[in-house]
Amino acid sequence: MDPNATPSSSGTGGKDGAGRGSGNGLALVVIASCQLMVVLDITIVNIALPHIQSDLDFSTESLSWVVNAYTLAFGGLLLLGGRTGDILGRKRVFIFGVLLFGLASLLGGLAQNEGQLLAARALQGVGGAIASPTSLALITTTFREGPARNRAFGVFAGVSAAGGAIGLLAGGILVEWLDWRWILFVNVPIALAIAVLATRVLRESERHPGHFDLAGALLSTLGMVALVYGFIRASQEGWRDPVTLGSFGAAVVLLTLFVLNERRSPQPITPLHMFADRNRAGTYGIMLMLACAIFGMFFFLTLFVQIVLGFSPIQAGLAFLPVSAVIAVGAALTAKLLPSFGPKPFMVCGALSSAVGLAWLTQIDVHSTYLGSVLGPMLFFALGMGLQFVSLTLMALSNVSDRESGAASGLLNSMQQVGGSLGLSILVTVYGTASRNEAKEQVPDFLATAGPVQQALFERTGQLPKPWGDQVLTSGISAAFVVAALFTLVGAVIALFVIQVRPSDLERLKGNHEAAADRI
Repeated sequence: MDPNATPSSSGTGGKDGAGRGSGNGLALVVIASCQLMVVLDITIVNIALPHIQSDLDFSTESLSWVVNAYTLAFGGLLLLGGRTGDILGRKRVFIFGVLLFGLASLLGGLAQNEGQLLAARALQGVGGAIASPTSLALITTTFREGPARNRAFGVFAGVSAAGGAIGLLAGGILVEWLDWRWILFVNVPIALAIAVLATRVLRESERHPGHFDLAGALLSTLGMVALVYGFIRASQEGWRDPVTLGSFGAAVVLLTLFVLNERRSPQPITPLHMFADRNRAGTYGIMLMLACAIFGMFFFLTLFVQIVLGFSPIQAGLAFLPVSAVIAVGAALTAKLLPSFGPKPFMVCGALSSAVGLAWLTQIDVHSTYLGSVLGPMLFFALGMGLQFVSLTLMALSNVSDRESGAASGLLNSMQQVGGSLGLSILVTVYGTASRNEAKEQVPDFLATAGPVQQALFERTGQLPKPWGDQVLTSGISAAFVVAALFTLVGAVIALFVIQVRPSDLERLKGNHEAAADRI
């Protein structure tokens, strides 16, 4: 499933569709290229994390902000980005989002310290939140309803699915042959080309009157930032640290104000009534748990295969390609069998399969190998993701009117982004605690056996060198995977006891599953 595709609230009737032609190939290239750029940027950065860490002197805990700064801004503003395109016109908003993404990429590539890079990543997230939902909505503006639009949706979904794998491989090539900064620089010419072509081949959509829920967007985003920062701060300074406690307090206040604002807003960015439906609320909960595990798995395994196993960036990119292939197989299998069995069995089995993979990964240590300890668990986890993605999308859109389908799918995608950031921050906290405890045990052994050069380096940096440092890293990662496995088990419990599919629902799903799959 595309982690970013968010159908904006674009209907299929009215004036918006009156002048629509059958579309053209160049317009689709522009739209799909934008989506590829945004999706690719999520995975391409993972491969570069060890190099960013050493170059800009990140700690492992603060390194997670390279991922979180992007996903929090992206997830928090995703629905606002779609609403902006509806109100101001999708073409102009699309172009603005693409150019902002390109500018942020340039600034990120030029960053000389942690603060500069994280600010650029957050700005990238804002640009992605504007461009991605608008790009999908532009398909309804450019292509007439029917075969032409269905083909366009198919291309869009294919690009979205392939973006993750392309990002892993492209990231490895760029980092190994050039420099980690080129994973950001590469977006600049692409963004410029997309913007120039968009002015010529895309048609502007009709503007729809509406209200910008800026307060809701800012409160939700700042509240999640405070919550994530609280967890990461706790991993570094402890739970009694005044800043940690203040961050959690601010998160409670901001998120409470967000809920109150959404209840009173005439056009809320997050329609709270979407959670009134039991199945839909359960679906959002499962996606939250799955996202918590996904982001952590990629973050920690990227560090493990490059730092402990010694993989080059290209080798690391290739190492993760089987994940994309198995996800595709699982999704295709689910799409074929779902009309006969309904979504619930795939949700339960998918969550359990992912849990098995993560539980297996808790066994990694400094003696682990890729084939013996990493590939098998990754495939179990990937199969679980593939089984769940189609089912979750279908349930999120079940019993939703066409007018609110964009909001329903947008909430699912926002839940994925925000849940991923929150989950990663929790797992980083677990990692930090476990690795510090392991380091305390390793230091005496290190001091007893290390030479004077190693001891001098330790006194200057506070970091244990190999092999002691690898033991500390793997101990923390193993502990983080224990909690990640618990996340997926919670998802399985939600799927088992909350999701209810009646015979009448199954009949309706049989008729609608192909339409829902267009949004995957």
